[in-house]
This record gives sequence, C-alpha cells and structure tokens, in this order.
Amino acid sequence: MKQDRIFIGGGGEGYTTPEEMLLKYANRHGLIAGATGTGKTVTLQILAESFSKAGVPVFMADVKGDLSGMAAAGSPQHKLHEKLVSRAEKIGLQDYGYEAFPVTFWDLFGEKGHPVRTTISEMGPLLLSRLLELSEAQEGVLNIAFRMADEQSLLLLDLKDLQSLLVWLGENASAVGLRYGNISKASIGAIQRRLLVLENQGAAQFFGEPALKLEDMIATTPSGQGRVNILAADRLMGAPRLYATFLLWLLSELFENLPEVGDPDKPKFVFFFDEAHLLFDDAPKALINKVEQVARLIRSKGVGVFFITQQPDDVPSDILGQLGNRVQHALRAYTPRDQKALRAAAETFRPNPRFDTEDAIRDVGTGEAVVSMLQKKGVPSVVERTLIRPPSSRLGPLDMSERKAVMARSALGAAYDTAIDRVSAFEKLTARAAEAEEPEETEKSEFNSARRYSSGKTYNARKPVKRRSDSTAEAFAKSFSRSFGSKLGNSIARGVLGSLFKAR
Repeated sequence: MKQDRIFIGGGGEGYTTPEEMLLKYANRHGLIAGATGTGKTVTLQILAESFSKAGVPVFMADVKGDLSGMAAAGSPQHKLHEKLVSRAEKIGLQDYGYEAFPVTFWDLFGEKGHPVRTTISEMGPLLLSRLLELSEAQEGVLNIAFRMADEQSLLLLDLKDLQSLLVWLGENASAVGLRYGNISKASIGAIQRRLLVLENQGAAQFFGEPALKLEDMIATTPSGQGRVNILAADRLMGAPRLYATFLLWLLSELFENLPEVGDPDKPKFVFFFDEAHLLFDDAPKALINKVEQVARLIRSKGVGVFFITQQPDDVPSDILGQLGNRVQHALRAYTPRDQKALRAAAETFRPNPRFDTEDAIRDVGTGEAVVSMLQKKGVPSVVERTLIRPPSSRLGPLDMSERKAVMARSALGAAYDTAIDRVSAFEKLTARAAEAEEPEETEKSEFNSARRYSSGKTYNARKPVKRRSDSTAEAFAKSFSRSFGSKLGNSIARGVLGSLFKAR
C-alpha cells in the first residue's frame, strides 16, 4: 500500500477498486455511523491501526471494552481467523497479518488505565457549567468565583478548592456583589449540591494533579508508530455528561495549545469521539456553536476529528457539513424518524449511478459500508459499497491481567498514577481565616484577665463558643468589619482588601 494513504476496504458488490483515505485530508474530519452491531467498532479499530502505522497518534474512547484488544496481536486460533483471511484476500489486502499496537490505557477513575486529571481552572467556567447543568444565574456566580480566584492567585485545582471558595463567596456576598454583581446564596447552594452529586459519582478523581500533558498523548514510539490512547469508558457511560464534557475539554485543549501547521502531509493527531450524540443532546446553542468553531479551526492545528454515532442526524448539520470522510454502516428504518434519517444520510453522499444510495445504506451487511473519502483537491469521491478490511490486532477485549501488564510496562505510570495535593485555594482560605480568628481570641483573653485583676475575684471565664453557622470565611469577615472603623481602618483595608480583592 502507498505511504500517503490508508486502506479502508474494497470488493463491495460490483466494485473492486480499493477505498482509501488520503492522509493529507484526514484532518478534514470524518463520520462513522450505523446501527448497533453493524461494524462501527471494527471500522474504528482498523482506522486507528492504520493511523498508528502511518506514525499518527490517536485518541479514542472504549465504550464496550473491545478496543483494548489493540494491545495484542490477532491469532490464527481465533474463531474468526478463516473469515478474516478470506476477507483480506477478497479485497486485495496482500500483506495482511497479525500484530499488536502501542497502546496506552487511560481512565478517569484510575481503575483500568492511568488516571486522567485536569484542574478546575483548566476546565474553566463554561465547560464546568455545562457539566453541572447550571442555569444562567448560577453560571454567572461561577464566573465570579473564577474571577476572584484569578485576581487573588488562588489555585483552583480540585473540588474542595472550588467548594471552599464558594463558601467564602456566600459569606461575603454583599461586599463582593458591590463590584461583581448580585450573588445569590440560593445559586451558591445549588452549585454546591451539584458538586456534591459529581463527587458522589466518583468524578472528584478527575480534578486534581498531576494534570494530563498533551505531549504524553501526542507521541510516537522509537520505531515511528503513533501511540494509540484508549480511554476506558464503560463505567463513564454511567455519567454521560462527564464523558461528553471531558472529551470536549480535551478537544478544546488541543485547539488552544497546539501550534498552527497549515496543511500537513498527515495529521499530527486524530481524535475519535464515540457516542457523539452525548455531546449534543440538550446542548445549548452557544456550546454547539463553540464545537462548530473548534471543528472548523482545529484542522489547521493538524488534528482530525471523527464522530462515531448511530444516526448521522445526531450531529448538528453545521458540524456534519465539515465531515469530509464518511463511513456509513447499515441503518434500520423501522419508524418514520428512522426513515427520515436514512433519507438524510443518503443525501449527504455524492451519488453513484450504479446503485441507489438509500437502498445501499439499508441493505449493506455487517462489516460492509457505503464509503466516501476526500480525493484530490478535497473533493468527495462518489459513494461506493465497501467491504471493510479486517483488523490486525485482536478482535475483542484483553482480560484484566493482560491490561495490567500493559499498564505496568508503560513509562507514564510514574508520572500519573500517584496524585499530588499542593497548597491551593482550600489551604490558603483556611489559613487566612485562622489568622483572622486569632485577634478575637486574644482580645477576649485579655479582657477576662483585666476583670479578674481589677475586682480581685476569680472568674471561670467561658471559652468563646463558635456558633454552628460560623465558617472560616465568616470569622474572617467579622474580624475585618470590627477593624474597619478604627484608626487603623485605612491600613487594614489596604492590607485585607489588597490580599483578597486586589486587581490583577
């Protein structure tokens, strides 16, 4: 096979010319669609294998666990061995053989792969609001919290940092609101409750350090193969909002951090977004517009994005129009909605006079698809029925012992497997509040000593009891308000406001 393209398949009904994807157009994105059980996962697997062999690292989510088999070579003892070899012969894949690929396993929960972490600050208020499903008013409060943290150099690394900052913000809502606008305690309470739900789902492990470094994903082996990054997503499917937000965050990180490369001979990185409908379900228009913008511009960074979904209309039309490379597996038209989706899918292809595209999408079997790839000058090819090539790696998942062996050989374990908890917003706010409480304790102690000395009597002075509603932030606010009216008011105001409210 030629080095400037990857082989998709061929040998469909009445057609023998191979279907190939030109590497120089792989960053113009793609779509893999089809009903459950029609072969989308195998198509995803063979594309990842081909990109890896071409020296292009990839990232993909493993929803069912099947993709973990890419870390092991296929076997002649596999029950499908003869069918795989027969398929290779039929489509003219002459150099077909079995081999393993350089896989790195990742897992937001740190169970089936190296932990994937990011900080609250890196996630940002927009994506975090999406994850928490906040209202407009609640999102406004969250933006104020981020602004406060930015101005005060308070690191927001994990959930407890954000939770402690929100407590402080609620206790000082009046003072802060004079500058930033109204801060409703009801909104803060709603955000805190949603953070608690997120924490109970196990997502707290996702926020913290060491944060993921993109260069550890966008890597090649010494032999020049692209690294295959596989995210364990079976458990993550139980928290679809977290799944979609994480993948959108990763896509945004690629967009913001990678340099412009123009039109490279091959992509720098390929990103597969499985179960793409989870990103767009109930998504606000502003978010969809952001995804559209990123999809349009990220190609100049050398990144190709492939959406994998059951129905093509799961992807908004403005984004669908940017997906030049398409593999459409069978669609079942049992309902009026299905029939409409089938017609819409057929209309997105450049027609072939030899067959009806709508009929072909309905009739193709498992492991077969209708395919259109970008040709020279980025023009879509005429749609063709195509038998998808067989994979070289294992069909089916690794067992847990095999997965752990792959993880143990990875050099990234030393960098990511152990969490780090450095001084951040939680520790700083706690320390400031503790310092603010000390003068109050000293004043009460000196007052009681003076009473005992002047009267000659001994009093059993009670220790000051802190009310249940007092928080570290409230104690700090009280100390500040007592001091503000004194002669030292101006200096205290400069010191306190300078440390908590100073401009950037």
